[in-house]
Amino acid sequence: MRTTSELRDEILAAARTEFARYGFAGARIDRIASGASASKERLYAHFGDKEALFREVLAADIAEFFQAVTMRPDAVPEFVGDVFDLSMRRPEHHRMVAWAHLEGLTLDEPTADGQPLPELAIAAIVEAQAAGHVDPSWEPTDLLVVLFGIALAWAHFPDRAAADTSDAVLAHRRTTAVEAATRVVSPAR
Repeated sequence: MRTTSELRDEILAAARTEFARYGFAGARIDRIASGASASKERLYAHFGDKEALFREVLAADIAEFFQAVTMRPDAVPEFVGDVFDLSMRRPEHHRMVAWAHLEGLTLDEPTADGQPLPELAIAAIVEAQAAGHVDPSWEPTDLLVVLFGIALAWAHFPDRAAADTSDAVLAHRRTTAVEAATRVVSPAR
C-alpha cells in the first residue's frame, strides 16, 4: 500500500510526463490518473483541479531547474553551458515553460525556501559586473534573459538539424553557446 506522499509523488511524475507531452489544454486527467495507478477522485483530492496540478508541476520543475544551475560571478558564460546541458538532460522543464507561455498561463516566480531563484542569478550578474567580468552596460535582468535565449536557442531552431543529438553535435553546440555568451558579456575594451 502506498503512502499519501508516495501517491502524490507518483501523480506528479505522471502529470509531468503528460503535461510536457500534451501541454495544459491537451493533457487528460484520466491519463495522468492511469499513469499514477490512481483514481481521478484521488488526484482531485490531492490537487483540486487540472490547473492547480499543472502549476504545481511547473513550479517544481522551474525550482529544480534553477537549483540545478548556479551562476558564478567569475564564470557567467559557463552558466549558459550548464543551462544547455540541463535542457538536454531534462527537456521536460523547458517544454513545461513553453506550454505555459503558449497557453497564456501566468508563471509564478520560482522560489526555494522563500528566496526568489532568479534573484540569485541576477545578484551574480551584478557581482560579475562590479568585478569587471561582465559589461556593466547590461541591465542584469535583460542579460539573464539573453543568456537563457542563447542556451536554449537550438530548442527553438525550426529545422530538422535541431533533432541531431549525437554527442559530437551536442558538444559543438554547447561550446558555441558558451562562446556566444562570452562575447555577449565581455566588457567593452
